[in-house]
Amino acid sequence: MSQPAALDLASAEPLLRRLELTVRNKLDGLLQGNYLGLIPGPGGEAGETRPYVPGDDVRRMDWPVTARTTQPYVRQTVADRELETWVAVDLSPSLDFGTVTSEKRELVLAGLTAVAHLTVRGGNRIGAIVTSGEDTYRIPARPGLLHARRLIRQVALTPRASTAARGDLASALDQLRRPPRRRGLIVVISDFLGDTEWQRPLRALSARHQLLGIEVLDPRELELPAVGLMTLTDPETGQQLEVQTSSTDLRARYAEAALAQRIEIATALRHSGAAHLRLRTDRDWIADVVRFVIARRHAAPVGTRVAEAR
Repeated sequence: MSQPAALDLASAEPLLRRLELTVRNKLDGLLQGNYLGLIPGPGGEAGETRPYVPGDDVRRMDWPVTARTTQPYVRQTVADRELETWVAVDLSPSLDFGTVTSEKRELVLAGLTAVAHLTVRGGNRIGAIVTSGEDTYRIPARPGLLHARRLIRQVALTPRASTAARGDLASALDQLRRPPRRRGLIVVISDFLGDTEWQRPLRALSARHQLLGIEVLDPRELELPAVGLMTLTDPETGQQLEVQTSSTDLRARYAEAALAQRIEIATALRHSGAAHLRLRTDRDWIADVVRFVIARRHAAPVGTRVAEAR
């Protein structure tokens, strides 16, 4: 199969316009509110302490002061109305694949558009680290809808890497750790295929930031169709393998291995402290985003439960 051509500006504009209209029309009516956010939680900087009164949240107990004075104290927080969001965008060759209504790469753009729409309000800033396997570049975090649109357009026009390029999501996440950034939201959009070296830098980011992992996948990555002899190609190494998909046993073993892989990814995200949103090329992604945000509003505080759109 030949390598798909990179999006040019003429072909990217209709796609981006359609994504923006879809997000605006469907999300605005269902998810209103400037500061509801993708992952609700106590966002603010630590302030002064005061004596505890019945009804205070015990999670805000200031234990050092309580120990020194032998009286219960709680730590107040200063509300931080401006949110800084950084998105790690994975555009490695494994994303140049899709068998239903779109490629996974287009689903990455859809997720990025939704994140930008739900976070860029009231002076909030958004930036991105984009990795294609061959190149990694940074888009500075700035406020405003115009900047968000330019960011999405620049990601859409990122050239596709060759089939011999392997993505390096861990390196992209490391760039978000150094230098340390103000507390905010880190979103990772990827298929998370390959090793889980990205788990360590993601877990380190959880000490200062709220985390969201958006996993994109295609149904053919979960099960093989019975279509006879098929040649499979690893998009990041170019290695090919011929398989006989008429074999029921082979399809069963493939599905079992694929399920184990997805469980491993979900477990790694959970252990990193990240919320988990799954988008599929054979589903209505906007409905999955809506279900996820609504579920997060009613979920336990960040770090105690993970909500996932299945």
